[in-house]
Amino acid sequence: MKNTFRISKPLFDRLHKHLFPGDGDEHGAVIIAGISETKQETRFLARELILARDGIDYVPGQFGYRALSSDFVARVAQQCARENTCYFAVHCHGGSDSVRFSTTDIRSHKRGYPALLDITHGGPVGGLVFATNAVAGEIWSPEGVSNLDSMTVVGLNSRRLYPSPPRHTSKVAEAFNRQSLMFGSVGQQELKEAKIGIIGLGGVGSLVNEYANRLGVGNVVAIDFDHMEQTNRPRVVGARRRDCIVWFRDSRSKFLRNLGRRLAAKKVRVAERIALEANSEVQFEAISGDITFPENALKLKDADFLFLCADSMQSRLVFNALVHQYLIPGVQIGSKVPVDNQTGDLGNVFSASRFVLPYRRGGCLLCNELIPAARLQDEAVSDTERERQQYVPDAHVEAPSVITLNALGASQATNDFLFHFLGMFDEENAKPGYLLHYPRERVWRPIDCRADRECLHCGTKSNSSLARGDRSSLPCKP
Repeated sequence: MKNTFRISKPLFDRLHKHLFPGDGDEHGAVIIAGISETKQETRFLARELILARDGIDYVPGQFGYRALSSDFVARVAQQCARENTCYFAVHCHGGSDSVRFSTTDIRSHKRGYPALLDITHGGPVGGLVFATNAVAGEIWSPEGVSNLDSMTVVGLNSRRLYPSPPRHTSKVAEAFNRQSLMFGSVGQQELKEAKIGIIGLGGVGSLVNEYANRLGVGNVVAIDFDHMEQTNRPRVVGARRRDCIVWFRDSRSKFLRNLGRRLAAKKVRVAERIALEANSEVQFEAISGDITFPENALKLKDADFLFLCADSMQSRLVFNALVHQYLIPGVQIGSKVPVDNQTGDLGNVFSASRFVLPYRRGGCLLCNELIPAARLQDEAVSDTERERQQYVPDAHVEAPSVITLNALGASQATNDFLFHFLGMFDEENAKPGYLLHYPRERVWRPIDCRADRECLHCGTKSNSSLARGDRSSLPCKP
């Protein structure tokens, strides 16, 4: 069982500036966190940072150099109890790449954390100690005491901190030798340990699946409820004629046509076949189901990155909630081919790759009006909801879809994952946000993202689901 911590870059930058202002002294704070638990990992999710004021909240200690004041601890612990969140005391030590608690620190934990567990109704609670490029942690729960393995800072670039520099001894498989020349054996090993979620395995999702597995991503969870059909063959990577049961689907017999629909291959099984052909070592979990059901959505809560390749409003809502509630960066991909129903004239075609980071102004789909309430309501009451994953407003008009347009968004999105996860973005010049490609004009256009403090996903108010993890419900179907 691993213990990890996730914190957004804006929160981390604020904390780091407070702990290391350049005076070489010790400073303190508290992180209020949510929690996400699986059989393999417990993740703590930084929700709120409360800085301790020197001389007021962070004072000379009775047993050590300095400590958080009792009033400050009680106030924040009571807030955690009210909000059902986790309490983490934070302070800093000297040094750069390695850090550990002092004997005095450990003794203070033993004196104070049992009481904090009671106050917070079982927490967990804990402490974090930082050096400039390292972090160590101790976690107390009703089940016992354990240590923190790592912290991930989620920003345009992902950054991982450890108690001391990890050792990397793995050799690069020969198949990945050429690409590892770009990001090294360490980067290739990190890709092997990465876990991604792909929502929708149609035209866009099948391309993302192909790209990610050829990069060497080690763990993939793929979710789609649909079966293959003849119109998928030009767009779905790896689609075969027999996947679509063409000889039944083209029959004059209604019975045989319906039988063909039921016997056609599921899109996730086609994706699994392609994934294993690209990377025989991948751990591929194929889920034939709908992302809007909680048992499927929660399969993604421990992912490192999410790709939304379905375009219903309900799938957008669940994706956006997962990004913010579990601090998992992601990207929404799609294309739009507007065609005038009367004249057949082609409108302004574009492909979209919308990078979403889990903090304010990070690209929240709700804040940017990409999940209209009216369309959500329409999908919720419609019997043909699943057929509405399209890109034109008329539900009775089949939406145009072309593999080359899908490829534009899919390749940009997969590059965003690659450069984000391995920390390769040029942060001085690269900007987060959305990218739209207009092929008729041969141009990419960046779109600045808006933010709403009242947002229920990324907002800073107490009623938002930001970083609550398991202690809030996803907006799924009952």
